[in-house]
Amino acid sequence: MTRLFLLILSIAGVTCAGIGVVAALTLGQDTLQPILIAAALGLLVGTAASWVIARKLIAV
Repeated sequence: MTRLFLLILSIAGVTCAGIGVVAALTLGQDTLQPILIAAALGLLVGTAASWVIARKLIAV
């Protein structure tokens, strides 16, 4: 399951982090700290989503 999780994380984590950065920039937060926080929060969401998706795929 670890390899599947890491594979999904490489896609979902980057995607969610990018969405967080775009959301921060859309809200007018154009300094370094808010952008990094948004990217980190997106990566956390992507990590959780990857874990759930990998567990669901293994269970099938």
